[in-house]
Amino acid sequence: MENNTTQNNITHEVTIFAEPVFHIGPPAGGFNITNSLLTSWLAVFIIIIFCIILRLRLKKIPGKIQHVFEILLEGALSLCDQVTNDRKLSLRILPLVLPLFVFILINNWLGLLPMVGSVGFTALKEGHSLFIPLFRAGTADVNTTLSLSIMIVIGSNIFGILIVGLWKTFNKYVNIKALGSIVMKVRKDPAVLIVAPINVFVGLLELIGEVAKVASLSFRLFGNIFAGEVLLASMSAIFLYVLPGPFLFLEVFIGLIQALIFSLLATVYFTIAAQDHEEHEGSRSEGKLASV
Repeated sequence: MENNTTQNNITHEVTIFAEPVFHIGPPAGGFNITNSLLTSWLAVFIIIIFCIILRLRLKKIPGKIQHVFEILLEGALSLCDQVTNDRKLSLRILPLVLPLFVFILINNWLGLLPMVGSVGFTALKEGHSLFIPLFRAGTADVNTTLSLSIMIVIGSNIFGILIVGLWKTFNKYVNIKALGSIVMKVRKDPAVLIVAPINVFVGLLELIGEVAKVASLSFRLFGNIFAGEVLLASMSAIFLYVLPGPFLFLEVFIGLIQALIFSLLATVYFTIAAQDHEEHEGSRSEGKLASV
């Protein structure tokens, strides 16, 4: 996608990928530092400074600011309880999910600052000058959202291993127990020849579902934030200073909602990973027997 910005023959292209700002290492190797990575580093720096200031001002008798943050923290814990239905599990999940929410929220809002997307430099590309912004919202880069999604999916499975054990987590995807039941129970219950392959197939679907989680999380967040930046850029080019105002406030709200949705979905994934599916199946079978 290309904007109609042709002042001094300089073109500004809106790309779905982050533009490299500088390169580290030899030309043949090393890696590029992109504008979205710089913004992500800035978000991390803001979080670190904020945490240091908050830690230095902690008191046993909270002041007004500390009291506000304690209310927000208690609200976040209550919201997590609504997903987990277990305060002990919420106390384990919240320290993992809350920093993720703050990081995504700051990245979303940094992309709305005037300097983001407008401050940069020019570079030659295919014979014409191309404007490259120095900063770009980290969540407007699919590489960032994809990395966060992979981290959540892998982290939730590691969390499940720590809670319910390696064997039960592995058996959820590769149902060896169901295959073994064919040999052990086929004489007493021939129906196991049908039920066991179905359970194995369900486990494979669970594995495919983990990959689907990565795509769902990453493209939802990226699509909303990137579309918002394109919308603001288009409105600013057409109606400068006047019309972009309402859209800017809308994007502030959307940035908050998208960070909340991403964090809540991560909480759901951690909660599901921490559940013992074998116990649930056993309680269901006991319930059926009791009803009979």
